Amino acid sequence: MGFLGSAVRRVFSAVRSPLSPLCRTSTRSYSSEPTKEKSVPYEKTLKQEDGASSGPTKPLPRSADAVVIGGGSLGCQTIYHLAKMGMTNVVLLERDRLTAGTTWHTAGLLWQLRPSDVEVELLAHTRNVISKDLEEETGLHTGWIQNGGLFIASNKQRLDEYKRLMSLGKVYGIESHVLSPAETKDLYPLMNVDDLYGTLYVPKDGTMDPAGTCTTLTRAATARGATVIENCPVTGIQVRTDDIGVKRVKAVETQHGTIETPCVVNCAGVWATKLGEMAGVKVPLIAMHHAYVVTERIEGIQNMPNVRDHDASVYLRLQGDALSVGGYERNPIFWDEVSDKFAFSLFDLDWDVFMQHIEGAVNRVPALEQTGIKSTVCGPESFTADHKPLMGEAPEVRGFFLGCGFNSAGMMLGGGCGRELAHWIIHGRPEKDMYGYDIRRFHNSLTDNKRWIRERSHESYAKNYSVVFPFDEPLASRNMRKDPFHQVGQWLDRQCRQLITVKDYDYYGAYDVKRNEKYKYDELLGQEYTFDFPPHHDVIKNECLSCRHSVAVFDMSYFGKFYLTGPDAKKAADWLFTADVNKKPGTTVYTCMLNKRGGSEADLTVSRLEPGAANLPLAPESNGDAYYLAIGGGVAEHNWNHIRTVLQDQGFRCQLTDHSEDMGMISIQGPKSREVLQEVLDTDLSNEAFPFSSHKVVNAAGHQVRAMRLSFVGELGWELHIPKDSCLPVYRAVMAAGAKHGIINSGYRAIDSLSIEKGYRHWHADLRPDDTPLEAGLAFTCKLKSSIPFQGRDMLEKQKKEGLKRRIVCFTTDEKVPMFGLEAIYRNGVPVGHLRRADYGFYIDKTIGYGYIRNPDGGVVSADFIKSGEFTLERMGVVYKAKAHLKSPFDPENKRVKGIYD
Repeated sequence: MGFLGSAVRRVFSAVRSPLSPLCRTSTRSYSSEPTKEKSVPYEKTLKQEDGASSGPTKPLPRSADAVVIGGGSLGCQTIYHLAKMGMTNVVLLERDRLTAGTTWHTAGLLWQLRPSDVEVELLAHTRNVISKDLEEETGLHTGWIQNGGLFIASNKQRLDEYKRLMSLGKVYGIESHVLSPAETKDLYPLMNVDDLYGTLYVPKDGTMDPAGTCTTLTRAATARGATVIENCPVTGIQVRTDDIGVKRVKAVETQHGTIETPCVVNCAGVWATKLGEMAGVKVPLIAMHHAYVVTERIEGIQNMPNVRDHDASVYLRLQGDALSVGGYERNPIFWDEVSDKFAFSLFDLDWDVFMQHIEGAVNRVPALEQTGIKSTVCGPESFTADHKPLMGEAPEVRGFFLGCGFNSAGMMLGGGCGRELAHWIIHGRPEKDMYGYDIRRFHNSLTDNKRWIRERSHESYAKNYSVVFPFDEPLASRNMRKDPFHQVGQWLDRQCRQLITVKDYDYYGAYDVKRNEKYKYDELLGQEYTFDFPPHHDVIKNECLSCRHSVAVFDMSYFGKFYLTGPDAKKAADWLFTADVNKKPGTTVYTCMLNKRGGSEADLTVSRLEPGAANLPLAPESNGDAYYLAIGGGVAEHNWNHIRTVLQDQGFRCQLTDHSEDMGMISIQGPKSREVLQEVLDTDLSNEAFPFSSHKVVNAAGHQVRAMRLSFVGELGWELHIPKDSCLPVYRAVMAAGAKHGIINSGYRAIDSLSIEKGYRHWHADLRPDDTPLEAGLAFTCKLKSSIPFQGRDMLEKQKKEGLKRRIVCFTTDEKVPMFGLEAIYRNGVPVGHLRRADYGFYIDKTIGYGYIRNPDGGVVSADFIKSGEFTLERMGVVYKAKAHLKSPFDPENKRVKGIYD
């Protein structure tokens, strides 16, 4: 019976007749309850057959150094890596049998190329573990099959996206090839290539077997001393409060005993939210039905690569002599009532939802039209607000770690993430930059906001196969946190001179929600989705050059604004910050905060305050040392938790208070900023009276504000930190005073361009937890010439002594070509790194990129090594000559921030 002939015509016919044998694997059901068992495409699962035990498979120990909860891909990978790193007194608890939750029915695909350098590294480690390491350790085959991967491009933009991946892959030695439609047909004879623009072929991609992988992982872990216990549901997690009021994990409770432990790892997948509730931890994920079907035998399909046809939102996974067919739809079914009894179970497949994948699959492989369906697989998967996992130590409880929310990618990310999670648990931080997965990337006000979680998770699911553009923006859950300038700072469309309203999320028309019609904001965002210079390139140019030549205002209210006070505030500041922030009160210092390995956990400004009575929100009460911390808003939650953790671990008697929501902040930058602000502020703004890196509480249009002379764009300028109720009056006074100078509002895209032109670092782009300040060109922020100890100092001293094996370098190209980061860097034709961040510098009129480079010989990356090389940058497979700079090509002598304009 034909695949398309039956499925499409039957499901969408006006008169519903009984389903043909093709579709009779299940009846249509929206039920959230488990249904009868169905076959899945693996030869075995780890489900216990007849005679299943009702109790634990092993006695519970009284204590453990760590307890991993959940026996799926992440749980098994985590306990394996913990044991491999030497933590052998560890226990894995699985409520049923290994893989019983969602892992057993996963498609098991592994693609090596992703639009993130860290994810490429994580995937590479998973591949090594599955294809090589485990077999060498245990002698067992995991079920790894290397049949290759093929990415389908139906248009130029999609192929450009794939070419970006190819260029990044070259840095990591990942073989890939851009194929023409004819070459694609030679590789995959059953494929329809008539509508193809091209494809990207990655020969060493493949598939994994969940049961084989998890069995081998746990065998290897137990051989090193770990304990794996099945049939043992967790019923509670005990949390204690220590002497300084910090909540910590104490024990894990089950019906069969309690295990004392300081560390719990939540790898419970769909059930992770319930497990978090046992300890008072918020786990922002949501469960959805996720499905695929397995076809009958297809002649000639053997040994073909796996296929991702993103534009058709469908994947085709080789299954011996058949295919598994699945994808991501616009109207996935939410599983709102997650059942604890759900093990080795599946939902009935809802054909009305799934059918949107069929047409694309049949178009790509026409033989499917005459192929029957052997089985349907519709199981639960967990999804998150940004389609990234949830990892790291929970902010609410020390010792409670997350390893969940993997958005159906738990098998392929499991090895890399299991290793990083193990390192996190043992050493306090992961080795790689895991901020994109860290639970602390989300503001605490959002992690239990059900509307935010549902809307953002839906959009991330629905857009999973969309082209990943540099300036993508979500439509879901907008306007949920508004700063004091929101009503005057909305997106103004320069063409039609009207404010653009951001509407409520419409779920892309799913679930009978009416689509937003004539939605200007959506239309404008859509215009930005390009790998060329965007339509608003000239708008950004105008904002940048207005700042360089006159004056511009930036709304920076999203910044985190913290106070550090208390008896040990000075000790804490000395230990936390790389720079010496203990200058005279009224001084502001740019500094980094490091982890124990010398990696940069943050960059921020720290202002020393005068002791005195409280004048909140502008000043805290303090009888001694007090500091005001201003931190980039997107990473404020991460910074808050990093500081709090260090204070707890060191036992400092300090108070860290958050006034981020109590104040707004605008930054006035440019050669005319002094003239503008002198009309608004009641203080002398001359260099002598108000030098760079200083701050004062002053009056602005009758309102008290904290003014700081700082710049993030390399110009003369000030920041005004303003109590919330005073924000609009102060802003209006600034705009009125600046009118004669042509003052304009500027946005974050202008900040990106201006900051890269000046060579200022952006945390989590140019500067990450896997970069030291020395590598990042920020040695000047480190008090290494003093004797003051600070966290990570020993690692920096060691690195300084041995010489830098990698360092950041600025590159410019004479050709005006857009770059966005991830472009490969070549020295004398050899790949030595990739760009972390790239943008257009409008003042110098060049494309600028920053990236870390290595010496291919493993030696020191010296100034001579950089000067003596011929550099090129590869963008989407095309190579461009580049010039390397040891200093910023814009104002290298830093005259402009000092107000010196020749």
